[in-house]
Amino acid sequence: MLVKEILNSATGPVFSFEFFPPKKTEDWGKLFHTISELIPFNPSYVSVTYGAGGSTRSRTHDLVTKIQRETGLTVVSHLTCICSGKKDVAEILEDYRTQGITNVLALRGDLPPGSTSYEEATKDFPHAVDLVKFIVENFPEIGVGVAGFPEGHPQTPNRLKEIEYLKAKVDQGADYIVTQMFFDNRDFFDFVGRCSLAGINVPIIPGIMPVTTKKGLIKMSELALGARIPAALLKKVLEAPNDEEVAKTGIEWATEQTRELIENHIRGIHFYTLNNAEATRKIFTNIADRARA
Repeated sequence: MLVKEILNSATGPVFSFEFFPPKKTEDWGKLFHTISELIPFNPSYVSVTYGAGGSTRSRTHDLVTKIQRETGLTVVSHLTCICSGKKDVAEILEDYRTQGITNVLALRGDLPPGSTSYEEATKDFPHAVDLVKFIVENFPEIGVGVAGFPEGHPQTPNRLKEIEYLKAKVDQGADYIVTQMFFDNRDFFDFVGRCSLAGINVPIIPGIMPVTTKKGLIKMSELALGARIPAALLKKVLEAPNDEEVAKTGIEWATEQTRELIENHIRGIHFYTLNNAEATRKIFTNIADRARA
């Protein structure tokens, strides 16, 4: 089923989870245990990431097809411009078509370690809009999602241009937008407002990732698309005596974000699980407890 069909037919918010391909063979079993723990929450779809420069391309393909085959869940495969030629992308999509996988998330992607030139790494697809256009023209039966950045794209400081580029992807046929993680819902609502002003009318799905360790918080800030950490959250994390308390703080913060988004009738929420079910499961439990109360 296409993600756009899921979003258009839903009577309430839909929930989705993101996973990444394990590097070690022995971790595949752990990942599928995580997936099995989250299936009871009825995800409308799940997505699978690429590594920088498509470094996990074969593992992404293996994981996407394995989830599709063994769980029956709708799967969205990430697909990037970096180090991908038209021939490579066409072969991947032909195989997905054969496997019954009909959804991708089109991204420019990150450069692999040691690379410094986007121009050299993106000859066939300089930008995500070029990848969207190629998919829609050559594989019209495949649904296409794209990324959005509530806090602004770090490589496009002009926010008017940022939304202009996003609209170009929608105009080329992108079905929906899923956002980078954020920790202040005001950033998301402002982003939605900017999109509306620009005439972007496809569903916009917020991405939520709870903080679970101090080290993880630092890593989130250091990523190429690192998130802004609100002072109130930062204070609680820094004052926490251990990572167990950090996780409690991060889960409660993400719970409040999720609750507010649902109250504002958002179309769906995408959870970045980091291949661990615990935090996401607790968020859902907290939401259910609040509803009963």
